[in-house]
Amino acid sequence: MTAATGVSGATERSTTAHVVWASALGTAIEWYDFLIYGTAAALVLNKLFFPSFDPFVGTLAAFSTYAVGFVARPIGGAIIGHYGDRLGRKTMLVATMIAMGLGTFLIGCLPTYSQIGVWAPILLIVLRFVQGIGLGGEWSGAVVMVIEHAGNRRGFYGSLVQIGFPVGVAASTGIFALMTKLPEADFLSWGWRVPFLISIVLVGVGFIVRLKLAETPHFKEVVERKEVLAQPVWEVLRRDWRSFLLAIGITVSEVGLAYLLTVFTVVYATTKLGLPRQVILDAVVYAAIVEFATLPLAGWLSDIFGRKALYLAGGVFSVALAFPLFWFLDTRDPALITLALVVTMTLTHALLFGPKAAFMPELFRTQVRYSGASLGANVAAALSGGFSPLIATALLAWAGSYWAVSVYIIALSIITIVATLMAPETARDALK
Repeated sequence: MTAATGVSGATERSTTAHVVWASALGTAIEWYDFLIYGTAAALVLNKLFFPSFDPFVGTLAAFSTYAVGFVARPIGGAIIGHYGDRLGRKTMLVATMIAMGLGTFLIGCLPTYSQIGVWAPILLIVLRFVQGIGLGGEWSGAVVMVIEHAGNRRGFYGSLVQIGFPVGVAASTGIFALMTKLPEADFLSWGWRVPFLISIVLVGVGFIVRLKLAETPHFKEVVERKEVLAQPVWEVLRRDWRSFLLAIGITVSEVGLAYLLTVFTVVYATTKLGLPRQVILDAVVYAAIVEFATLPLAGWLSDIFGRKALYLAGGVFSVALAFPLFWFLDTRDPALITLALVVTMTLTHALLFGPKAAFMPELFRTQVRYSGASLGANVAAALSGGFSPLIATALLAWAGSYWAVSVYIIALSIITIVATLMAPETARDALK
């Protein structure tokens, strides 16, 4: 009995480790695909796809196409979540990898406005929409896959999937930092395409790894009991609407901060402050590298102290650092800028994003977990994530200073704090 149990335990740990590794790798690749667009929008897409506009208006137009991906995410979340709750987690994770990879690669192949005129931005928008559809089901599927394998360490194991985000940030920002060292003419001609084109190789690796994943025991039980729902998305909206609204509320601050810290700061530093692109890109990369370590720590702490404690701490720090972030940026000192981004990313985004992989899916029962997590995360992303750089850029132009952006950060943080206070503590409960 002991030997059998030991073998079973070893096999279970091996399976969990493989699921975590495959999910984290795939998520890193998917985030890389999605995030390189944001960096490109901040640096180059306005010049190549919207050149007839004033530079500021062109930047707004580029960020508008950036936001299209977030508008598509709830649609992708609904579609992929539906089939994830009906056909299984693994099948949909493979499908999202293909959608994201092809969309990203084809952006790198696009002719520019000078070559095909208005069709260039139209095709850019279409491919960005495809990216959003893919990511809409990617993150939620990956975290559901992990926590349904993870036993009572869901916070820690789920947070390991979250490191895909800082890996994607570091990789996407880092390769653009490398490309910007090219002569300006070469960067505008072909250098900006390289980050998009190499995605096809990364996707191939992720695709092979994910094909070997095992379906989760929780979903298998639902299938065996013949409890698979015909319309899981409708069930979320009809019966689990409170959890759905709470999921949106606890996410709006985290997802808004993610793109304000990694995308809007690039625009602010290069346009408002006139800093070299390399300064802010390096700072973003260093912040992402530090978050690589702090995300698992936050997930581990959430298993000990609870999800709500970490979320409340992240929300309070977000309010407290909303103004100091820009005070440090305005010094134009590379060391202080890097310090500001590292500290802010660690004390705000990491504390929210690390436990999120467990907290969000735990709000829903197994029959609708994929759909509920997808809808909650992606509606929040559409409301605050995709539009945050656009809103922040517009607020900066309106106010003439960062103060309006800081107030915007505080408003998002208060929503998350209130939603967290209203949410149940899920860390010590078995999955429903």
